[in-house]
Parts: sequence; structure tokens; C-alpha cells
Amino acid sequence: MKVLVDTSVWSLALRRKGSPEPLAAAIELGELINDLRAELIGPIRMELLSGIRHRRQLEKLRDTLRSFVDITLETEDFERAAEYRNVCRKHGVQGSLTDFLICAAANRRSMTIFTIDDDFLHFREHIPIQLHRSS
Repeated sequence: MKVLVDTSVWSLALRRKGSPEPLAAAIELGELINDLRAELIGPIRMELLSGIRHRRQLEKLRDTLRSFVDITLETEDFERAAEYRNVCRKHGVQGSLTDFLICAAANRRSMTIFTIDDDFLHFREHIPIQLHRSS
């Protein structure tokens, strides 16, 4: 099964440095990439590239991410994302527009979502998403 990887996981694996021990999420992402199961959408790519101060770092990350083809988002994904956001807000659960787009894109394609963002635990109480479990 394909896995839509959230910004939080990509960020750990690609941008953050300094932890002497390998991070479990980064290792899992590496396995998903090796198995050709890791998927990306344009808004996640944009979040990852945003806020990088140094041009060389931006270019290096951009070139790394170019190995991944973005899942094509359809009108239905955006409509469903808005619906999911409305349902969650009705229940007092907040999230970013990108988070709900991730949920909608993954749901429509029967994918799991790999994230370390606890917001998705709250989302799944109200909308039909499946979270990836590390192997």
C-alpha cells in the first residue's frame, strides 16, 4: 500500500540534523522510499521548501525532492478537504488546510498517512483516515 508522507516526517528526515541517534521516523521513511511506497503532494513540497534561508540548502533539498513525482490533486480532493475541515471544526478540532488536503488525498486513493503530528490522531476520530504504522 502506498503511503502519503506528511511534512513532519519529511522534515525530520531531510532538514533537521544534530541527533546522534537515528530517528525511527527517518528510518521508516527510508524503508518506504526503498520500497517505492512513499508519496508526496505539492503542498507538502511547498511547506518543506518554505523558510529555508540559504539558497544552497534550498537548491539541495529541491533537487532531492525532485526524485518524487507529486500526486496529482483533483477538484474532489480540495472539496473533500474543505468538508473534512468543517466536520473537524464542528467537533472543536483544528488543523491546517494542508493537513486536511493530506487527509482527503490519502482517503480518496486508499492510502495511509505517515505522520508524527498528533493532530492527525484527533482528525481520525471524526474523518475516515488511516495512519501508517511503522514496520
